[in-house]
Amino acid sequence: MHSVPAKLAKNADRVPAEIPGRARGRAERSGAAVHLRYGYEPREQHGAVLDNPLFQLLGALVEGGSIRHAAANLGVSYRYVWGSLRKWEGVLGESLVTWSQGKRARPTRFAEKLLWSERRARTRMQPHIEALRSELAHVLADARDESTQLLAVRASHDIALPILQQHLANQGNVHLDIGFQGSVHALRALNDHECLMAGFHVPILCAAAPIFSRALKPLLKPGLHRLIACSRRMQGLMTRREHATVVRSLPDVARERLRFVTRQPGSGTRMLLDHLMQVDSLVPADLAGYVEHVEHTHVAVALCVASGVVDAGIGVEAAALQFGLHFIPLLEENYFLACLDANLQQPAVARLREILAGARWREILGTLPGYQPASEPGAVLYVEEALPWWRARGG
Repeated sequence: MHSVPAKLAKNADRVPAEIPGRARGRAERSGAAVHLRYGYEPREQHGAVLDNPLFQLLGALVEGGSIRHAAANLGVSYRYVWGSLRKWEGVLGESLVTWSQGKRARPTRFAEKLLWSERRARTRMQPHIEALRSELAHVLADARDESTQLLAVRASHDIALPILQQHLANQGNVHLDIGFQGSVHALRALNDHECLMAGFHVPILCAAAPIFSRALKPLLKPGLHRLIACSRRMQGLMTRREHATVVRSLPDVARERLRFVTRQPGSGTRMLLDHLMQVDSLVPADLAGYVEHVEHTHVAVALCVASGVVDAGIGVEAAALQFGLHFIPLLEENYFLACLDANLQQPAVARLREILAGARWREILGTLPGYQPASEPGAVLYVEEALPWWRARGG
């Protein structure tokens, strides 16, 4: 259900009753500039959500298929929707609806593409949107309670971490300041003292894993670093339903020459992909899009597949199901939070471990598809024990 802030609907009765076929006059295309605002409201926002009256309107129009249904979904009048559409057509210099006598007004191709492009842009920016929202929430927390503890984390993208952030704020009096980046860059930030903890993930492997050891061994030192068990999650292939019968593995993607989307170099999922390609004797040229099509989050990969920009990608199950995609499980991973041994006794770290070990965190993970608690959530682990391939031959 879409919603329109009350202040946007207060002038609804002033909207003319006539029904225009097109907006009168067209604004210069360069005249529509982006302005960002934020506010404090009772309900919470998550992920890539940003309130915007234009896209709330277009979303309701596309979803409902008509002006009447859009008005009903938004809880406003038919005249208000028409008036808003006229206004936005004037701002954008483009028609948003097509209409002819005796037929329902429908969104134009431009309106549908605009809605989808905006959604994809927000999804790509989700880690940054979440980080900004976190920083602004911390401003309010600071003003209310000076005892709130700050815990700076740089982490590989994970759907569960923002949920943990909210859980910590509600239960632990700890503000988790999350900055999402690839596993390698997160660990570098930890070693450069830019954060207190770094989140990274590795598949649960007992044998040699040269892809991971080559990237991670220089950044994680036994005795200097310790790992905190956070969660386990399933990674796999995402495809649309029409490809479900022909894709069961990565070699199937290569054989069918499906368009593929990868993750950025240095991310844990990119390392996972390279590991799987090595296991299956595949090379980059075997996957159409390996080099040229790169996204930075699981949800961005899922959105690209769902929109038809590509046909397949790798990500977590929760992201695939969010967009109604077919999911083929490949490997389960451990998600760890790395910390310098010297910082384990810091109050914010101790409180985080306590929250991770609690029953409520287990319940929360149980609601996320493809996620489950670590074997001992919150436990402090030695690097060489948590990563069995650390000392394996060829690892």
